[in-house]
Amino acid sequence: MPIKKVIDKVPGGMMIIPLLIGAILRTLFPNLADNTVFKSSFTGGLFLGASTLLAAFYICLGSTIEFKAAGYILKKGIALWIGKVGLAAIIGLIIKLTVPDQNHMFLGLSALAIIAAFSDTNGGLYMALMGQFGKRAEDVAAYSIMSLESGPFFTMLILGVAGLAAFPLMAFVYAILPLIIGMVLGNLDVNMRKFLSPAQGVLIPLFALALGFGINLKNVVAAGISGLILGLAVVVITGIVLVILDKVTGGTGLGGIAAASTAGNAAAVPVAVAAVYAGYRSIAATATVQVAAAVIVTSFLVPFITAWFSKRHEQAEAAQGGTEVIGQNTNM
Repeated sequence: MPIKKVIDKVPGGMMIIPLLIGAILRTLFPNLADNTVFKSSFTGGLFLGASTLLAAFYICLGSTIEFKAAGYILKKGIALWIGKVGLAAIIGLIIKLTVPDQNHMFLGLSALAIIAAFSDTNGGLYMALMGQFGKRAEDVAAYSIMSLESGPFFTMLILGVAGLAAFPLMAFVYAILPLIIGMVLGNLDVNMRKFLSPAQGVLIPLFALALGFGINLKNVVAAGISGLILGLAVVVITGIVLVILDKVTGGTGLGGIAAASTAGNAAAVPVAVAAVYAGYRSIAATATVQVAAAVIVTSFLVPFITAWFSKRHEQAEAAQGGTEVIGQNTNM
């Protein structure tokens, strides 16, 4: 039975499908999480251990991030990284100043969901697209810098700086510590990197299942349209900003389009943030579904837009080359 092939055909399938399975189980059996026997079992640990599974995931993810990067890779990666995180911070400040609601809701979207979706790029999608349409291998390698977006750290930082939430200093340390541990291990020993990095793929459906089990679909049916809006906003708004930054740093704009997405692991951020800041616990489930919807929307749209942009750029280059040849012949 080709289970994996079917899941792989769904954009973000390894995140989305287990998430939905967990949510369906929680909706059908809403009191199961309170069962003492269930909670004390290995099965309960799998469905209720989202934080533990996420910590393991971030260690494995961190092992893939290299400390050293130079020249074009550094310039490109930092520009796109700042574009994503900086834009999310600006949006957070605007929400803080214009939306008086306690949870800072806008068009059915909380500040938590908006910032989580805007600040984290789908690295696998970016690298695949740049590998297919990009002109330089360094464009793919730029994600080694952009991958710093991963995890709840920058979402917490933006929410804190914008005044949308308050976090103790050690909360930031503990939020990023698993990622740092992974980075140290991966950079000290390449064999540790080879050992840890493949585990990312295994852990994604496991923590997605646990995250889904924290969601009762009855409470989040209304989140569908807002999640669609969130995904479209990520593609359009971050796409424009990142194309400009990509061109400023010597690119064609293609890298900016390819990075205008939301990472699958961003759906884990609302729960991680709510675990530290109690003010967001009531909306964490809805925010998770909204971000997950943004993952699907951006995963569908970004490849098509990137392919169109690449073809358009190639046609423009060909037309320019033809003009130069004609000019040269005229001078002869």
